[in-house]
Amino acid sequence: MSARTWFITGVNSGLGRMMTEQLLERGERVAGTARKMDTLVALKKKYGEQFKLQSLDLTDTPAIRSVVNAAFAHFGRIDVVVNNAGYGLIGAAEELRDEQIIHQINTNVIGSIQVVRAALPHLRAQGGGRIMQLSSMGGQWAMPGLSLYHASKWAVEGFFESTILDIAPFDIQVTIVEPGSARTEFAASSAALSPALDAYAETPAGAIRRLVEPGFRKQPGDPARMAQAMIASVDQNPAPKRLVLGTDAYNNIKGALTERLAALEAQKDIAFSTDFAA
Repeated sequence: MSARTWFITGVNSGLGRMMTEQLLERGERVAGTARKMDTLVALKKKYGEQFKLQSLDLTDTPAIRSVVNAAFAHFGRIDVVVNNAGYGLIGAAEELRDEQIIHQINTNVIGSIQVVRAALPHLRAQGGGRIMQLSSMGGQWAMPGLSLYHASKWAVEGFFESTILDIAPFDIQVTIVEPGSARTEFAASSAALSPALDAYAETPAGAIRRLVEPGFRKQPGDPARMAQAMIASVDQNPAPKRLVLGTDAYNNIKGALTERLAALEAQKDIAFSTDFAA
């Protein structure tokens, strides 16, 4: 199979960086974006024209359109669009500042949606392609202290549940990636903390705040293996609708879905009783 061309947001760290390095090493082309460019100088120098690098803040919608258009113009065709950039906001709902809530939604939700909207005309024109959206095990399961992060991931998954149906006639396929906890920079540079309220110090939300802090390195997920699995999924046809990565992701999502299904079944009689009489 000939080398593919990828568009990946957030290539300066985490899974985006892992994917980019693996793809470039195997001879594929990458159009990458990042807010912080300084850590990418050596990678750009090593791979030259194989790696197109652009600065992008996902809260800037006009810039998203410009950067996506430039990437397609530069390479002529992009086979896979990877919506990877995003971050976690940690804190109980009451602790969060208004501006933190707005920034989380603007980055994780609206930014991801606008990347897809900018790419779709190009993907349609070229006759198809793949979209890979980074969600999380937190897109189907929730824990305390991460209400806005979960809200952003559930929102993105809902967006794609519908959009997948819209774009299927154009041979554009989507995979929603749901990683568990991995040893990336999520707990350091990729996470933001709300101010702490004493009232929550000894609650589950407070415990999560203490757990997710710089230096915590006991996550089970290997980001290099996760990146490999994400890349390999593009060879599957049809594309897997969801890609669950990590034992914690599998176990937590399975538990949440099992509990949700049991609760639904328990309400079957109530649900059926509210229709008009036959």
